[in-house]
Amino acid sequence: MPAKRLWQLPAKGADQKMFLRAILGFIGFIFALALILSLGSGLKTYFQNPPAPLAAEEFHKEPKPLHLSSDGPFGKFDKAQLQRGLQVYTEVCSACHSLKLVSFRDLKDLGYNDAEVKAFAGSGKQWKIEVPSINPETGEAATRKALPSDTFPAPFANETAARAANNNALPPDLSLITKSREGGAAYVYSLLTGWANQQGYRNEKGEELLKKFPDAKTPPGLHFNPYFANLNIAMPPPLTTDGQVTYADGTKPTVDQMAKDVSAFLVWTAQPDLERRHAAGLAVALFLLIATILAYLAKQQIWHSDERPAVRETGVLDPENQAKTSRAKAKAKIAG
Repeated sequence: MPAKRLWQLPAKGADQKMFLRAILGFIGFIFALALILSLGSGLKTYFQNPPAPLAAEEFHKEPKPLHLSSDGPFGKFDKAQLQRGLQVYTEVCSACHSLKLVSFRDLKDLGYNDAEVKAFAGSGKQWKIEVPSINPETGEAATRKALPSDTFPAPFANETAARAANNNALPPDLSLITKSREGGAAYVYSLLTGWANQQGYRNEKGEELLKKFPDAKTPPGLHFNPYFANLNIAMPPPLTTDGQVTYADGTKPTVDQMAKDVSAFLVWTAQPDLERRHAAGLAVALFLLIATILAYLAKQQIWHSDERPAVRETGVLDPENQAKTSRAKAKAKIAG
């Protein structure tokens, strides 16, 4: 009987698997090597020829600080300011910008009663744009006075009409503008008060824009505003002079004040439930604080020490126990 071999050649299937693994490993190595070489080439090019600075990077300004009564965890809306902001939006901003997520009946949160909301929506005095509708008799397109349940009507019939009236620029809807833009209300306020003359404009370093970037001149149809992302915005300044609107409460309507008021109003349109959320958050924080204190006291009461109390081992023959038993029997008049 032949002796057993100490080793055997791998089977034909095993040879094929090993060969396939080697090929795949080699391909992976080549792919990884190509990636490393590509990365190295890119880094070399970046450090040898760094990208040229852009005017928008060196002359763009961060939003100016803006402090509103709604700021912070204890913030609440100033209803008088919100009413002034609504007036600025109605008389100035609504000519181009929509507010499609806000209905007229939401204005009750600003301190208006039902009659005032109804008059504001459908009287045609404060709000002159009518709501698109259908004539029930002819079935043709028509318009009607707004109802409290309607949302603020858009100033343009569609996007094409909006672009045609604004040099092919589409005015954004303002319902969520303070949440969709970095900086929120401060960005809106800075933008509304940030238009400047590009000629001779200097940044914080004292560098003059057109001297450092001669090709950065604002194109025709655009307006220079350093608070806008690329410095040039299609919207002309909407707030141009003091007294552009007349406030009913006697507040002086300066450009700065009108910009603050409409910014505060747009915070409300984006977060109308802000005060309720603040109240709920404070209630939850107070509950968690009390629960934490109670849990700590319970832990101290039950598991304050790992030591077991000492127990004195006694029995019926213990002198102290026998004396107690005798006294108890004597008191109960039991013999024995």
